Amino acid sequence: MRIHRTTLELCTRKPIEIIDITRAAEDAVAGSGLKDGLLTLVSRHTTACLNINEQEERLMEDIETFLKRLAPKDGNYLHNLQPIDGRDNAHSHLLGLFMNTTETIPFSEGRLMLGRWQSIFFIELDGPRPERSVLMQATGI
Repeated sequence: MRIHRTTLELCTRKPIEIIDITRAAEDAVAGSGLKDGLLTLVSRHTTACLNINEQEERLMEDIETFLKRLAPKDGNYLHNLQPIDGRDNAHSHLLGLFMNTTETIPFSEGRLMLGRWQSIFFIELDGPRPERSVLMQATGI
């Protein structure tokens, strides 16, 4: 078994932003030289997550609206009274409770085994941020 790691660097521009990283994940598998195995993606942030869902413009808008309603930025949160990094981002941490920071996807013949309508998304919950990253580790043969 072999392991190949790469890091996807991102810059976000909106408070909540959904970025399709499917192509980058496919490129990570192709660049690994592995034929069969697992691709694990890891968001290295507590206020940015990963999700597999359908890439459809109106659905992306629905997801953003849903997240804003679920934990409004202007809520009365204790974390915001003395934020560690000066950001009033309790809402982002709370949204992260319901999302994943990792996704693992099998691949075969060098191709991700996603369903027909599935795409991989990096979801910014506390943007904009100039530096975000996703570790991509392919393990296999």
